[in-house]
Amino acid sequence: MFDIAGPAMIANLTTPLIGIVATTAIGRLGAPAMLGGVAMASVIFDCLFWLFAFLRASTLAFTAQSLGAGERDEMLMVLIRGLALAGLVGLGLIAVQVPLAAVLFELMGGSEAVRGAARTYFMIRIWSAPLALANYVLLGWLVGLARARLALAVQIAINLINMAATILLVQVMETGIAGAAIAAVIAETFGVAIGLLLAHRLVRPAAALSRRALFDRAKLMHMMAVNRDIMIRTAAMIVAFLFFTSQGARAGDTTLAANAVLNNFLLVAAFFLDGLANAAEQLCGYAYGARNRDAFAGATRLVLAWGFGFALVVAVVLALFGPALIDVMTASPAVRSAARDYLPYVVASPLLSVFAFAFDGVYIGATWARDMRNLMVAALAVFLAIWFALRGFGNTGLWIAMLGFYAARGGFQAARYPALLKASFGKGPAGPAS
Repeated sequence: MFDIAGPAMIANLTTPLIGIVATTAIGRLGAPAMLGGVAMASVIFDCLFWLFAFLRASTLAFTAQSLGAGERDEMLMVLIRGLALAGLVGLGLIAVQVPLAAVLFELMGGSEAVRGAARTYFMIRIWSAPLALANYVLLGWLVGLARARLALAVQIAINLINMAATILLVQVMETGIAGAAIAAVIAETFGVAIGLLLAHRLVRPAAALSRRALFDRAKLMHMMAVNRDIMIRTAAMIVAFLFFTSQGARAGDTTLAANAVLNNFLLVAAFFLDGLANAAEQLCGYAYGARNRDAFAGATRLVLAWGFGFALVVAVVLALFGPALIDVMTASPAVRSAARDYLPYVVASPLLSVFAFAFDGVYIGATWARDMRNLMVAALAVFLAIWFALRGFGNTGLWIAMLGFYAARGGFQAARYPALLKASFGKGPAGPAS
C-alpha cells in the first residue's frame, strides 16, 4: 500500500507547482496587474483541469482491473482509449477557448489590466490542454500498474522542466506572462513524451494491438459511462467548494481571508489523504479484476485504518501548530483572530473527510461510479440543507455545513458499501490469492 501511497502523496504535493512557479516568476517582475493575471489564470486552469480528473481516475481503475485479471493486451487498450479521449477533450477546449475565456473572466472579475494579463496567459496555456489531460491518463495508467514511483518521476520531471523553462523565458529572455504560459506548454509536452516512452517499454514484451479489441463497443460504452459519472461527481464537489468560498466572501474581507488561510491547511491534509485513496484505487481495482473478494475487503479495511491514523496525526499537528502557522501566513491581527476562531473546525475536518477520501478510492477502483455520483449529489444536498438551516450563524454555520458535507460523503458510501460488495462478488468463495 505504501509503495503506492507514498509516491502518490509526494506527487500530489507537486501538482499545483506549475501555477506557483509562474506566479512567483511574474511576481518578481514587480508588476501587480501581471501577477494578478497569472494568479487568476492559474486558478482557472486548476479548476478546469480538475473537472477532467476523471481521465486519471478511470484509467487507473481500468488498468488495475486488467492487471488483476491478467489481461495484458487490455492494459494497452485502456491506455490508448484514455489518450484518445484526452485528446478529444483537449482539442474541444482549444476550439471553444474564446467564448470560454470570456465567460470565465467575467465570472472571476478583476480590473481590466488584470483580466488582460490573465487572457494572454490563458490563450497560450490552453494549447497545453490535450497534453495536460494526456498526462492525467499516463499517470493514472502507471499507478494502475502499481508503478507509482515511475508516475512520481514523470510528475517531478514535468515540474523541473517547467521551472527551468519559466526561469529562462521570464527572467532571462524577459518574455513576461507569455513566457510563463509557454513554459507550461513545454513542460506538459515533455511529460507526455516521457510517459509514452515509459509506456512503450512497459508494454513492448507481450501486448498486441487489435483494432477490434480497441473499439470493443461494450468496453467503450462502459468507459464513457464511468467517466461521465465521475465528472458529475467532481462537478458536484467543485460546486460545494465554490459555494463555500462565495459565502465566505459575502461575510466580509476578514472572514474571506481567514477562510483562505485555513483552506491551505485543508489542502495539505487532502494531499496526504488522497495518496491513500490512490492506493485504494489500485489495490481494490486489482482485487476486483482478479475477482478476489477477500483481497478487496482486506484492502478496504487497510486503507480505512491507515487513513484514520494519518488523519489523527494531521489533526493533532493542526491543533498544536495551527496558531503558529496562522501567524506565519498572515500579519493581519484581525485575520489571525478570525482564523483562530475557526481553527477547531479545520482540526476536526481530517477525521471526517478521511472516510470520504478512502471510500472514493474504493469506489473508483471497483468502478462503482454511478453510486459514487449519486451519493456525492446527496452529500451536496446535505451540505446546502445544513447551510440553509444554520445560515443565521454566519461563517460558523458555513464551516459546520462543510463538516457535514465531509461526514455525509463518507457516511453514505460506508452505508452503501456492503450492498455493492455483495452485488459485485456475491457470497461465494474468494478468488485466488493476489
